[in-house]
Amino acid sequence: MDSNKERVETLRKQIKDFPLQPGVYLMKDEQKKIIYIGKAVKLRNRVRSYFSGEKDIKTRTLVHQIHSIDHIVTKSEYEALLLENNLIKKWNPRYNINLKDGKSYPVIRITSDEYPRVFRTRNIVNDKSQYYGPYPDVKVLDETLALIKKMLPLRRCRKLKKRENPCLYYHMGKCSGPCAGLISKEDYRTLVNKARAILTGRTVGLEKDLLKEIKVLSESLEFEKAAELRDILIALQLLQTEQKVEDFEEESRDYVGVDSSGNYYSFVVFQMRNGKLLGKESFRSEYYGSEQDATQEFLLRYYGTPDKDFPSRVFLSLKDRSLIQDYLNREVRGADKMVLELPRSKRDQAVLNMAVENARSDLARKLQDMGNIPALEDLQMVLNLKKLPRRIEGFDIAQLDGHFTVSSLISFKDGNPDRKNYRHYNIRSLDGGIDDFKAISEAVARRYTRLKNEKKEMPDLILIDGGKGQVSAAVSILDALGLEIPLIGLAKREELIYLPGEKEPIDLPEGDRGLRVLQHVRDETHRFATSHNQKLRKKQISLNSLENIPGIGPAKSKKLLVGFGSMEKLYAAKAEEISNTAGVSLEAAEMIRQYLSRKEKAEEP
Repeated sequence: MDSNKERVETLRKQIKDFPLQPGVYLMKDEQKKIIYIGKAVKLRNRVRSYFSGEKDIKTRTLVHQIHSIDHIVTKSEYEALLLENNLIKKWNPRYNINLKDGKSYPVIRITSDEYPRVFRTRNIVNDKSQYYGPYPDVKVLDETLALIKKMLPLRRCRKLKKRENPCLYYHMGKCSGPCAGLISKEDYRTLVNKARAILTGRTVGLEKDLLKEIKVLSESLEFEKAAELRDILIALQLLQTEQKVEDFEEESRDYVGVDSSGNYYSFVVFQMRNGKLLGKESFRSEYYGSEQDATQEFLLRYYGTPDKDFPSRVFLSLKDRSLIQDYLNREVRGADKMVLELPRSKRDQAVLNMAVENARSDLARKLQDMGNIPALEDLQMVLNLKKLPRRIEGFDIAQLDGHFTVSSLISFKDGNPDRKNYRHYNIRSLDGGIDDFKAISEAVARRYTRLKNEKKEMPDLILIDGGKGQVSAAVSILDALGLEIPLIGLAKREELIYLPGEKEPIDLPEGDRGLRVLQHVRDETHRFATSHNQKLRKKQISLNSLENIPGIGPAKSKKLLVGFGSMEKLYAAKAEEISNTAGVSLEAAEMIRQYLSRKEKAEEP
């Protein structure tokens, strides 16, 4: 037994002794370092699930690192959640959620000085300063600061030093001269409060004051100054339109959008305050569990800080919320009245959709850094697709003179093979004939009828290995099923892309990165179809070969092949094993063994 199998077997034996009670499990690597912490209603069942059945790549990656597992029993699932949260904070395990800013968006800072300064920064210091943002759109931030500087003569200098004569900005009318004592603290505070009003969207009073000043200046025939204030008023009104999403309800709310690809997650939180969308925060993380678990852990990390600016309600797509809700309300100071809920109104659903779309875009940027996203973006443009083709499914047919006809179905996610979603279909509708169009129709019908009936996610793009005829056959099936899935064909040799209903194919230049992705999908469909076709042929050849043995008919031939799994194992079998498997006498089994021995020698090079 190799060391990896031995390690897994040792862990399985250890798990057998775990209780069927709530608790927390701590997975450790070879150096005894905690790499993952999880909670469970039944410890034994939950931990055992990591080592049973087919697992995706992210779970296999985690399992490969595990060398020992500890557990702590608790009285309830709630206590398990409490303990899990505390242990994660203490140990910060590698495979738990570790929030990283998707992008360091700038903010506007108002310092806590006697005469505060207003400026742009990306660094948030733990002092008494006030911060506004973050600003995903830097243009809006720059326009905001420019307006504040134009409207309000606030200090520009980094350090306020007392001086007899004020700086040049004072003489230009752009500073009120606090360094020279030319403005009182109270009057300066009024200026700062106006800046705060602009930053929080409470500008109705400012706009009224500007209108009054414009009227007075116009009546005094000071048209130039009135025009300057009019420009400021227009800029202020435009800024409020650009900067905020109107909502008309003053209740504070957050909207949590989530998107994932493999073990990569993106979380976006929209902060709605006083009826306006004032902030957006983006986080990225790697996580090796389900999206449900990842979202729960994100909520614990994000809302687990006492005395945060907690909203009244948090809208998200998480269905199982009760445990997290209970924890946050009971254990986090200031979050006792916060409610987690699914969106009920069209407006709330629309804002949540926007948060999800932002999470998707942020994740796409992350994946773009990893390689294939630019190629998929090229394909989206060339093929005029509504969505980025992050999930592509491909079909090909393989047969030999009308026999052993099979179709492959392969899946690519973000430009890479997603092998857990590979399938093959033995084509039933041909009766020994050769008809690639009919074979493609059957495979496409079987695949998407099932996905439709099971209400599962459809691919973003279907690729058929072939030309106009194959594309037409596949499209007719999708039409019959009432499905609108983009579908193309990629012909061999010419490498032309065929679209339904288009007379002329698309001819991308050799080496085009989008074409390379399609070629990878097409070649993988061909490889997978051919390999399965060869398996069927080899199996049939083996059956025919066994049926040549005197006294062995089709039934016993199949028994032998199924029983031993391959001709190689059958060649190595003893007479007793053959007798037991095929249900024949020892004499007959010995005759079979001798026949196989002669055949094996004849096949040797």
